[in-house]
Amino acid sequence: MATFNVPYVTSNSSSWGPPAKEDDSSSSSSTNAPVSRFEDLPYAPFGRSDRLGRCADFTTQSFARTGDATAGYFRGRTTRNDANKNLEFQYKVDSEEAKEFQLVDSSNVRAAGAQGGGPPGGKRFVPQARKRAQNAARLRQLNARRDNQNNNAAGVGRFNQPQRTRAGGRGGRGGGRGGFGGRGGQWRDRIDRQASVSVRPDWRRVEDIDLGKLSKGTSPLSNLVDNSSPKGVEDLAFAGFLDQYNDQYDKVSTRTPAPLKRVETKEFYPVTTTDDPVIEKLAIEGKGTVFATDAILAHLMTCPRSIYPWDIVVQKLPTGALFFDKRDASQFDYLTVHETSNTPPAPLGNRDNEEDQINTPERLSLEATMINQNFTQQILRSQKHRSNFDLPNPFWDEEDNDGMEPASVAYRYRKFDLGDGVQLVARTELHGLAKDNKKVDTSKIALPGKKKKKKQVEVEEEQGDQYMTAYALNEYDPSYASNAPPARPGTTINWREKLDNQPGAVLASEMKNNSFKLAKWTAQSMLAGASQMKIGFVSRINPKNAYEHTVLATQTYRPADFASQMTLEMGSMWGIFRLFVKLLSDQPEGKYVIMRDPNRAIVRIYGVPMETFEESDEESEEEEEDEEGAAEE
Repeated sequence: MATFNVPYVTSNSSSWGPPAKEDDSSSSSSTNAPVSRFEDLPYAPFGRSDRLGRCADFTTQSFARTGDATAGYFRGRTTRNDANKNLEFQYKVDSEEAKEFQLVDSSNVRAAGAQGGGPPGGKRFVPQARKRAQNAARLRQLNARRDNQNNNAAGVGRFNQPQRTRAGGRGGRGGGRGGFGGRGGQWRDRIDRQASVSVRPDWRRVEDIDLGKLSKGTSPLSNLVDNSSPKGVEDLAFAGFLDQYNDQYDKVSTRTPAPLKRVETKEFYPVTTTDDPVIEKLAIEGKGTVFATDAILAHLMTCPRSIYPWDIVVQKLPTGALFFDKRDASQFDYLTVHETSNTPPAPLGNRDNEEDQINTPERLSLEATMINQNFTQQILRSQKHRSNFDLPNPFWDEEDNDGMEPASVAYRYRKFDLGDGVQLVARTELHGLAKDNKKVDTSKIALPGKKKKKKQVEVEEEQGDQYMTAYALNEYDPSYASNAPPARPGTTINWREKLDNQPGAVLASEMKNNSFKLAKWTAQSMLAGASQMKIGFVSRINPKNAYEHTVLATQTYRPADFASQMTLEMGSMWGIFRLFVKLLSDQPEGKYVIMRDPNRAIVRIYGVPMETFEESDEESEEEEEDEEGAAEE
């Protein structure tokens, strides 16, 4: 029968653990007492990898301040491998032996000239361009911190400061370690723009339109979009006069440029809808239910391409008629420059350099507007080739002209039947008359028996005058600014080098950088019924001089063909305008504001009080009366 021997257990009534040697008097008499040869052995490991500790230690950090072992575990898990824990039980290293111990790198070192290249010693080669970019990034960060500190000290809000944004997402187009996107993406300034007009607390939000979703057809308002063409177009009246186009400007090139002259005796009238006496008369006669100008119509039709903030005022009368207007103090009539470019013009900020002042968005906009007005009048012939219409210019006052004369512009009032009882009356503009010169092949086939080759002869056959519109593009290079970073290869095109040989490349670049402006011009030309659209390419004589320009070329396009090149569908443009009309037709009588969000592709419609924007008009009238009174005195 097997027997069970009770193990030796010593008792210690004074403390934890086994008793001291001198107190263990019964250990030698018991048969199960531990062997005496283990009594003097040290309690320490002989290997570095051994980790020993107490079996029950209530003084460690795991149980500090609480008796919950689970909470202590999560609180002290970061110091579990701390070298100072249970130090008395760990392996001891002789100090003399530790002095002779050294760590040796056993990794493979790439030899010089090995696959992948690189300098001897395996050091990574960093190009000088990347070093300069890294240094520039560090300097930008330091300058940004300094500016933020100064602005915070001056009380400037952080929401008005430009932010640094990467010009390509991780794994995006052009991604890659050294490409335009991805980890090695370059940085550019993203301006947090302010709204064109401040939203007041008493404004009522009517609708939000996401332009991105509307273009893709995923917007909740997509079912309200009707992309059909107007059912009919009718000319109601013509006013003003038109001059003949000078064909010599078709021969202008970069080798034989024409200087742009200032037209100081011409008066331009960017009059809004409600201030037009002809539209007022047509509205009284009940010719339409919606009234607007071609500039406002084209702006709304092509608004998905816009980037800068804008606003349009709409008034709904008790009869249900809608009048689309612009504010007198707005920047609506000024042309933008590089609005849709990847590197748009940056605001002046704290820079006081004269070169930077002429390249701000505001100064470039003013320069582009003046160039466009001068170009449209310079390319026309003298008054000998003028064609007058039945009505004179409705905005020109013969008594108060001060030696000025109206610009060569004809106003064509047209009515578009949009269906569902919507009759649109629009004032469109024409800028001149051009000959329709079609090239006709009149060559004859060579008679049999003769070795004379067929001779190609092309003659120009005049088909009569056609209505035309004229616009001017001005060259802008982002490197004009003194602090501009070096442009990437292929992003900028020098007009003087490419315009004669590769005009298509120049036009494609402008379609990318000025997509919204060109789309508006095309829509205005199609609304006016123009057969030709003249586009001039104007450049500064000196990049540092914004007052002297030269015409490098003049190209002629058919508006419909130009729209197809820009992927601009007339049906989609009419659908967007119909959407605004339907949304406002369901609203009560009053005044409304259509405005684009300054930083997002969203258009919002607000209902505003009737006296909104009237204060500025009253103040301007009072100022005019004060000036007249002072002049009489």
